[in-house]
Amino acid sequence: MSAQRNPTRQRLIHAALELFASQGVTDTTTRQIAELADVNEVTLFRHFGNKHGLLLAVIEDAGVFAHLGQTLIQQANQTSSIYQALKEYATACLSAMDQVPAVVRSVVGEAGQYPAENRAALGRGFTQANRYVAKYFETVINRGQLHTHLPAEKLASLLNGMLLGYAVIEFTSEFHQLWQDRDDFLENLVTLFLQGAVSESPVSALRLAPVQLAVPIAEKVADLPASLVHTILQTAKKLGPQEYAIAYVLFGAGLSPLEVSQLERSHYISDAHQQMVQITQGLVRQVPVNQWIMGKRYGSYIRNPLTQWLKSRKDSQAAMFLSKAGQPMTESDVRQFWQVMVDGLLTPEGQPPAIEQAQQTWCVELLMRGMNLTDLCILTGWDAARLQPYVDRAREKAALAQAIRLDQKA
Repeated sequence: MSAQRNPTRQRLIHAALELFASQGVTDTTTRQIAELADVNEVTLFRHFGNKHGLLLAVIEDAGVFAHLGQTLIQQANQTSSIYQALKEYATACLSAMDQVPAVVRSVVGEAGQYPAENRAALGRGFTQANRYVAKYFETVINRGQLHTHLPAEKLASLLNGMLLGYAVIEFTSEFHQLWQDRDDFLENLVTLFLQGAVSESPVSALRLAPVQLAVPIAEKVADLPASLVHTILQTAKKLGPQEYAIAYVLFGAGLSPLEVSQLERSHYISDAHQQMVQITQGLVRQVPVNQWIMGKRYGSYIRNPLTQWLKSRKDSQAAMFLSKAGQPMTESDVRQFWQVMVDGLLTPEGQPPAIEQAQQTWCVELLMRGMNLTDLCILTGWDAARLQPYVDRAREKAALAQAIRLDQKA
């Protein structure tokens, strides 16, 4: 522990992470690292032995990975939903790797050049990280009284292998057509594990049914009631102009958290008669941003929470939304902002609103307002089969509304 708190050691790790992330492991020299850390090169060798020993320390000590492990431990005691556990872990893991893509590429592509002792240490690091994940899954499985066809550690290792494979493909080629976008990959990945590796026990199937409504899955739609949507938007408004703009885009354009994080200022198109955002990742398309959300108007096309946020900006960042540190917002940042917005709020099922429910609410609302299935397929980039549950939900709500109107007439 004393070595980890050593300021010289930490300067070397931070310098290495910065250089590895910007130019890769192979092209980074120990002299460059030492110069950036403002130490003698001999000091680097004394602490880590060689460059690959330093890389191992970067992987072990980088705050993003340490934070991921701490988050898992906290989350394990907050959910008994295996869907939520799988989706949140996979999302957090990919967000962590997003922050150091060059390091991931280097670890995968250059590991064969490492000395045997460093490869062995790297293997131990992966194994230890996998045990953290397995412990997380084991806790969730026990809390939910679920039955798994595989041990938790094997479940974790297979999931980690798929996530690493996804990251390698995404970081090395943007021209593949293996999946539409990250949400598409994650949804199918979780579905694969739920259908092939996990099932509810007879007791938990009854006990957990109401909980699952708050965590949207492919076959179920859990749109939010208008009163809750307006409460979230008003809470966001009180938090600040950026929070208000994020909530507005989530409910007004039906974007996923990843799509929100990838927006840039130039992606916003507006005039007196329309406003829309350009989606440039995954399925490239334009999506309108609604003035009206659940029966209430939020400004106009030229003056609304999003335009007010953009006009207030004094920085030169191209990103539409910024983290607290002033950097382009990541998907993980968007999810953290959402957690603050919905703190203390509950859905009719008694669960905290999930960020995915904003997109579900948008889809159902458009269908309720007359959008046909073909056009909604174009706006979302989803096929008709994926949208069919939303059509069913819209019909259900329309039938309820019709029954209420008939009763009022009587």
